[in-house]
Amino acid sequence: MYTPWAAFFSPEGQRLLQQCIDLALEEDGPELTAMGLFAPDAYLNAAIRAKQDTLVVGLPVIGPVFRSLGSPFKWQALAVEAASVPAMTEVARITAPAVAMLKAERVILNFITHLSGIANLTARYVRELEGTGVRLLDTRKTTPGMRWPEKYAVQAGGACNHRKNLAEMLMLKDNHVDAAGSITAAVATLRARYTPCPPIEVECRTLEHVREAIAARAERIMMDNMEGPLLSEALALVPADIETEVSGGVRLENIRKLALTVPRRPDFISVGRLTHSAVAADFSMTLLPA
Repeated sequence: MYTPWAAFFSPEGQRLLQQCIDLALEEDGPELTAMGLFAPDAYLNAAIRAKQDTLVVGLPVIGPVFRSLGSPFKWQALAVEAASVPAMTEVARITAPAVAMLKAERVILNFITHLSGIANLTARYVRELEGTGVRLLDTRKTTPGMRWPEKYAVQAGGACNHRKNLAEMLMLKDNHVDAAGSITAAVATLRARYTPCPPIEVECRTLEHVREAIAARAERIMMDNMEGPLLSEALALVPADIETEVSGGVRLENIRKLALTVPRRPDFISVGRLTHSAVAADFSMTLLPA
């Protein structure tokens, strides 16, 4: 379910988003071109338009970008955040000092094009899962510094978020298990270490791993790079009170088949490419008459 921008970002999420905005502005340095062309008191009006059919995601970043610049500004959303619009739709209007407008332009567009692209790709995967009851998850394969806004875009596209950090859920991967000696030992050690213990997910690649994770009563079991009869057998082993997740090698072409595995369908399917391989949507900012 979609959570609006203001509710999605926790205080920690807001802090990390602000760091990302500040870094983007710092990377650009001073806007010497605009500073050389415009008087300090010159103002511009601009419109942001979608140049393709797309979901519109990231408009609320406009305010924080201008506030980071310490600039006065006014802006108006002309499209509903996370809504679908046809090509050439004007989605926002902005009034601001010329130098600030032209410095903010690319940073704002980078956020909106990237986040809208993630939402568009996510929505395509969600459509493939319609009617299956299986929920789509993202992963931690996100752009460094962009974890929170990218996960916001995923849920704007209709999917659910996996953990945002390493503390929300404990995940035992092969390196953790190898270091601990076994799945059984790793789960027991974690539950002894933390009170209360966050939910534990175990990544499994064999039926033996699945059986051991079930015996250890992990809250969720991930079937990693399993398909066909192996996936079917692995899912069938898991009791209904333990969540199941399918991950690895998931594409638009095979996600529905994975979701319809019998005799038990997975609870979740996670897809890293939602955030690491989404194509940016096409938006532009153009100046309007004064």
